Amino acid sequence: MSVSEDRTVQSTVAPAPVSGIADPGPLGLAAFALTTFLLSARNAGWMTSTTGNAFLTFALAYGGLSQLLAAMWEFRNKNVVGATAFGTFGAFWIGIALWVLLVVNPAVAAAVRAPLTLPATVLHVDHELAWILLGFAIFTTYVLILVTQTNTALFLTFFFLWVTLIVLVIGLFNGGAQLPLAPTTTVKIGGYLGVITAAVAWYTSAAGMAAGIGGKLRFPVGPALIK
Repeated sequence: MSVSEDRTVQSTVAPAPVSGIADPGPLGLAAFALTTFLLSARNAGWMTSTTGNAFLTFALAYGGLSQLLAAMWEFRNKNVVGATAFGTFGAFWIGIALWVLLVVNPAVAAAVRAPLTLPATVLHVDHELAWILLGFAIFTTYVLILVTQTNTALFLTFFFLWVTLIVLVIGLFNGGAQLPLAPTTTVKIGGYLGVITAAVAWYTSAAGMAAGIGGKLRFPVGPALIK
């Protein structure tokens, strides 16, 4: 504030600058979509001529790191949904990759040296992942409820993710696999649903990117289900 010679008070406070940060949502959704697609293709049994571990490095670098970066920028943009979702699932993918590398692979290597322990190892690994996914399914449940206030595309992304997680939890708890994390019939169904989840996430990412460009090409995301 400053005071002029005629004693009138004039405001010298400039208006708040408009944030120059681009929307990090499309990046976060694309990172989530790609990693989900790779793991779901494995779960669906499509990666028969591969190692089946293509998702691991991308879970760390793209699904993990990129989503965490998107989450931090969403905090800057005061977007609580994006910050919480990207932060949670970025950490999820990093955690899954580290769990496979540090827990599953050593357990399988030990079981190969002692074949009689393999059935127990399969059971323990599958059940452990089921508990992990169940925890994230609980998180996804309340996110799914809350994003009904955003738009249809984002709601569908979390809806298919929620269904995917529930189906995978059921499949992993029921077991029946000959090797740890091998796709059973139920897990394969979860894989198909995961591919659908990835496709919807990619579409939502494309819609956000198109909106950020501001051109004529737009992708509709639909209205909020609860207004």
